[in-house]
Formats: sequence, C-alpha cells, structure tokens
Amino acid sequence: MINKPVLLFDGVCNMCNATVQRVLLHDRSQKIQFAALQSDAGRQLLAEYGLDKVYLDSLVYIEHGKVYTHSTGALRLAKQMGGAYQFLYIFIIVPAFVRDAVYRFVARNRYSWFGRRESCMLPRAEWRERFL
Repeated sequence: MINKPVLLFDGVCNMCNATVQRVLLHDRSQKIQFAALQSDAGRQLLAEYGLDKVYLDSLVYIEHGKVYTHSTGALRLAKQMGGAYQFLYIFIIVPAFVRDAVYRFVARNRYSWFGRRESCMLPRAEWRERFL
C-alpha cells in the first residue's frame, strides 16, 4: 500500500499533462505522487485496486487506500492541493451522476480539444522523485 496520495493520469493526453504540471507547481507540500496510466507502475496500481489495466476513461486518485475516479477523483485532488483549489471541493454537493456526466463529456473530447502526444511526458529533474 502507498503512503502518499497518487494521481494516475493519461500520459499521452495534453490536458492531463497540463493538469499534472499544475499540481506539481501548486502542491507545495509535495504530498502527491504521480504515474501515467500507461506506465508499469500505473498498470500495477490499477490491478492492485481492481481496475482494468487499460483503464483510460478517467484520472484515478488514490488516497488513504481508497480509489476515486471521474469527478470525485478530480475534486478530492483539488481538496488535497489546498489554496484556492480546495474551494472547488464544494462541488461535491452536486450529485455524482451530474458531475460525472460533465466529466465524461470533457474526457470523451479531450484529445480533439487539447491534442495528444505520441508518448508520455518526461518530468523535469526536480520532479522525477514524485513519479512512480
């Protein structure tokens, strides 16, 4: 079991990579660790928590041994980041089926709106220790 929160993300999605970079810049406590869903570490964690090893429909946020996906994962991530981002957690009061419908719409269109990479991003040297 992992000790720190982990964000599993689509490593070839430009929007997802931008989100990871934003978290890296704003998570001043440096609590959150990262792994691309396509990486060995990502696939291992997916299997460990009972998710399909080719799961790319959502970010996966793991905190205190629990897995959160879709809008709930994104909101828990925002809460963990602190600062102004933590106020986004107020949207947890919106029913999950509504939040997730919006989340899935954006997820379905993320490649056409934001593009995709041929391979996963390589983190900057100062961030490497935070990637599994």
